[in-house]
Amino acid sequence: MKYLEEIGKNARKAFEDLKSIKHNKIVRVLDNYNKAILKNKKRIIKENQKDVKNIKRKHFVDRLILNEKRIEGIRHSIDEIAKFKNPTGRILEKWSRPNKLTIKRVSTPIGVIGVIYESRPNVTADVASLSLKSGNCSILRGGSEALNSNKILADLFRDVLQKNNINKNCIQFIDKKNRRIVDHLLSKMSKYIDVIVPRGGKGLVSKVQKFSKIHVIGHLEGLCHIYVDKSANLKMAEKIIINAKMRRTSICGAVETLLIEEKALKTHGVEIINSLIKIGCEVRVDNKINKLFKNKLKLAKEKDWKTEYLDAIISVKTIKNVHEAVRHILKYGTMHTDSIVTNNSKNAEIFLQGVNSSIAMHNVSTQFADGGEFGFGGEIGISTNKLPPRGPVGINQLTSYKYVVSGKGITRP
Repeated sequence: MKYLEEIGKNARKAFEDLKSIKHNKIVRVLDNYNKAILKNKKRIIKENQKDVKNIKRKHFVDRLILNEKRIEGIRHSIDEIAKFKNPTGRILEKWSRPNKLTIKRVSTPIGVIGVIYESRPNVTADVASLSLKSGNCSILRGGSEALNSNKILADLFRDVLQKNNINKNCIQFIDKKNRRIVDHLLSKMSKYIDVIVPRGGKGLVSKVQKFSKIHVIGHLEGLCHIYVDKSANLKMAEKIIINAKMRRTSICGAVETLLIEEKALKTHGVEIINSLIKIGCEVRVDNKINKLFKNKLKLAKEKDWKTEYLDAIISVKTIKNVHEAVRHILKYGTMHTDSIVTNNSKNAEIFLQGVNSSIAMHNVSTQFADGGEFGFGGEIGISTNKLPPRGPVGINQLTSYKYVVSGKGITRP
C-alpha cells in the first residue's frame, strides 16, 4: 500500500532528523502546541461536535466528547509532559571492570511508535507530546468516529513543528477510513515501525496482538477487582468502590468485580451494595449475598466474573479470605489493576504480593490507573505485558537503552 509506505519512509526520515534537535527546542514545541490548542479551542470543539453528531456507537460518546474542561485537561497534560527532564541520553548505570573497561548503560529513544486507538481524541495530543518529548516519532491511526477531532489536534501539532523548523512528519495521522490500512500497518510495516500500541476495546487489541508482526505494548481487557475484608473502614470502602465503579464507567480502570469477605457481608456488604444501587449501578450477586436481599437482586453467572462491563454494572462475590481473593483474581483477572480495602497490614501484604496485576493497590480507587495520576504527565497506554514496560507507559517507559563501552586500546586475551 503506497500510501502507508510513504508514511513509513517519512517517519524514519523524521526520526533521523530528530536526533540533531536540541531538547530545549522540543520543550518550545510543546509550549507552542499548548498555546495553539487554547487559541483554536472553538475550532476543536466544533470539529468534535461533528464527530459526536455522527457517532453510531452511542456508548462511546462519553469517551469522544471534547468540552472546555477536557481541553483544559489536555493542555494540563502537555504542560506536565513539557516539564520533564530529557529522558534520553541519561546514564542509567556505570561501572568499571578489572581490565579497565568502562561500561555505561545509556537511555535511547525507541524510534517510530505506531498507535491504533478508538474514540478518545486526547490520545492524539498525549501520544504526539510524549513521543516527541522522548525523542520518538509517531504514526497515529485513530478511530473513524473521532476523525475530525483527531485530525485538527494532529494538524495543529504538525503546524507547530514546521514553525519551529522541525520535520512535521515527527507525527503523522492516518486520515483514511479504509479498514485494510490496519491490516497493512500490522503485517507489512515492520521495517518502519518499532512498536505498536493498541488503545481500544477487546476486539481491537485482540486483533493487534494476533496479527501484528511488530512488538506490541498494551492490554487486552481491564477487568479490575476490589477486595474488601472485615477490617476495612466502611465509609472509606464505600467511597472507594463508588468512585472506582461510577466516576467513569467506560475507562479501563473502572472496577468490574467486587469481592467481599464472608465475615464482612452484613457489616460492610449490604450497605455498599445499597449505595451502588442507589447511585444507579446494576448489581449482580451470588446466592449468599442475594439471600440478604430476599433474593431480589440479579444473580451473577460464571461469565460475569469474566466480563469487563464498561458500564454501570458490577458483579459481587462472597470470598472466604484474602487468599481466596487472590486466587479469584489470578483466575479471572487481566493483570491490569486490582485493589484491596483493608486496615489489616498482613492481609494487604498478602494481596499486594499475591496478585499478578501490573498495578496493585491498597485502599485506593482503581480509577487512579492512569499515567497522569502517576505523575507521568500523560500516558501512551497501559501495559499488562509481563515484560517491561508494565502499567502506565509514560515518557521514561518510551525509551530503550544501549551499552557504551570504552577503554584505552584494550584487547581480549
